[in-house]
Amino acid sequence: MLPRRSLLAAPLLGLATPALAQSAGDWPNRPIRVIVPWPPGGSTDVLARLLCEQLTQKLGQSFVLENRPGASGNIGMEAIAKAAPDGYTQGPATIANLSVAQFLYTRLPFDPEKDFSLVSMHWELPNVVVVSAQHNPTNSLQEFIAWAKAQPRGVSYGSPGVGTTAHLCGSSFCDRLKIDGQHVPFRGAAQIIPAMLAGDLTFAIDNLASYTPVIAEGRVKAFAVTSPQRWPSLPQIPVMAEAGVPDFVVTSWCAWVGPAGMPRAVVDKVNAAMKEVAADPSVQRRFEQTGARCVWSTPEDAERHAAAQRPMLKEMVRISGARME
Repeated sequence: MLPRRSLLAAPLLGLATPALAQSAGDWPNRPIRVIVPWPPGGSTDVLARLLCEQLTQKLGQSFVLENRPGASGNIGMEAIAKAAPDGYTQGPATIANLSVAQFLYTRLPFDPEKDFSLVSMHWELPNVVVVSAQHNPTNSLQEFIAWAKAQPRGVSYGSPGVGTTAHLCGSSFCDRLKIDGQHVPFRGAAQIIPAMLAGDLTFAIDNLASYTPVIAEGRVKAFAVTSPQRWPSLPQIPVMAEAGVPDFVVTSWCAWVGPAGMPRAVVDKVNAAMKEVAADPSVQRRFEQTGARCVWSTPEDAERHAAAQRPMLKEMVRISGARME
């Protein structure tokens, strides 16, 4: 069973800022390179840009983004892992990079558990169960489950790729509820949504950020979110437990990282700035407009959260049957 708790339910977001163990000297005295392991325009890229704008203001040096997509984020993560641990290379690492990749890939060019200095949690957002308003006759999650089970040829669910939380949620959902579901991988929600609206794809349990506009327009119906509590930007949509599927809490999340061995004083300086950012109501509103929530944690709690998620995600990968070279 999937645990009821996620980052938003855990007590890691209100802890005291760690004391500076040593001076950060004159860091930063030049721009910081921020490697984003995903393409421009996606949620990870957009939210990294929002954070970097704030860090630039608070720390007095530019945080310059460099998109290094490919291999489900592995190319960019390898670049961060192999950079000099001087604080001048940082970036966002998602749940896929830190808590899924080691169970999905036969070989990785980095060790998700050893090759990074975690600074803080960065953001979290839920997945949402969505169907086409035009092509699906159901109006609730329980109606959809009954309808899906009755389809003689089964149903299809989309995801942005093998091993993403959308893929793992879809496969676990179908496995648990005995639905004959076929996974259809796409390059992203920009392809999933048109396929669903055309009636070529049955449903998705994908990141909320990508679906907020089409939900608001009424072109897709949202049946439930996978967060432990209702999400601020969609308060009318129930969580999975309220919709009749208990113990199904799976959120996408991102931590801010640098290479292993980054000076603790630098980690603490960035962490303190990130705490200020997460406490700013105007920043929170900007994140919520994208469907996400800006969060903060100590470095230790970020590591604990990533580690705590791994057993659940390992089992979800096993259920999916996915394996990548």
